Amino acid sequence: MMKTFKTEVSRRNQLAGLLPLAGFVTAAFALPFVLSGNRYLAFVAGVTLIHVLWACGMNLLYGYTGLMPLMFAGIAGISAYSVVGLTAAGWSFWLALPLGALAASVTGTILGLPSLRLKGFYFTLCSLVIQTVITLGFVYFSGLTNGDTGISQIPLPSAWHGKPLSGLSYDLVLSAASVFGVAVLIAIVRSTLGRRLIAIREDDELAAMLGINVTGYKMIAFFIGSLFAGIGGALYAPYIGFISPRSFDVLVSLNIWLMVAFGGRGTIWGPVIGAALLAPLSFLLQEYYTVKDVLYGALIIAVIVLMPAGIAGGFGRAPRVPTPEIDMRAQRRSPK
Repeated sequence: MMKTFKTEVSRRNQLAGLLPLAGFVTAAFALPFVLSGNRYLAFVAGVTLIHVLWACGMNLLYGYTGLMPLMFAGIAGISAYSVVGLTAAGWSFWLALPLGALAASVTGTILGLPSLRLKGFYFTLCSLVIQTVITLGFVYFSGLTNGDTGISQIPLPSAWHGKPLSGLSYDLVLSAASVFGVAVLIAIVRSTLGRRLIAIREDDELAAMLGINVTGYKMIAFFIGSLFAGIGGALYAPYIGFISPRSFDVLVSLNIWLMVAFGGRGTIWGPVIGAALLAPLSFLLQEYYTVKDVLYGALIIAVIVLMPAGIAGGFGRAPRVPTPEIDMRAQRRSPK
């Protein structure tokens, strides 16, 4: 009977976990069709979907591994510049995308390797220095990046029929990328890798005593999180049509981090909520630029004060499911 009860609880938990994913998949693919008549709103939704992908990568590092990588945007920029350069040299975008994302992930892991032995504030400070170096590289290697002027008129990728992938078609690609990012994050969190990353986040010294290779698993998490950044950067460049060092500076890294913290780090849907709420603000409040930053900061402060664990962390605390074992222990401990 006890085994049957546990099986039923596990089945209900799995079903409850699939429902939000099904809702997100439906919303992500329905949104481009709903907004297809308004290109501006569809563009804002597309940028938001890219930020959802970035937030998932940041959440893997910050939420589940306990690292705060402020060079996240710089890694995305390496991929964006690589893909733009390869496509300008005649490569297909669909071949350049995985190569650019892989190159950015490997480069970011190598650059971040010294800082992976650090933790807490020291890791964050070291990642900030790395981000600064990457940004300076974008500025001073003008032969590859065109410096502060940036690269404009980036062509759209071609579809299978040879025509440029634009409008609704590109929006659906972004929907697929965001859904893929969330699905991969769910798979990682539910795997042995995810459990070990959470153990490292909670207490890396204890995890090392239990036989977990802390530095090795941090490298794996950093590599996978950098792939999220690289894929997002490769999709971002042709979608926006313009990139510059300011497109991938430390402020962008901070914004992605804020989306994760705002929505709720260490949860699946917190970063998605944070990206959906914060990413469109810079576009939707362009006419109210005087109050945009004030509203942005007020929202963040409100969540930090009222819900320190973020929106998903504050509302997502499920009530404890009683089991016969717990009930029997409670009866034994209760005074007669």
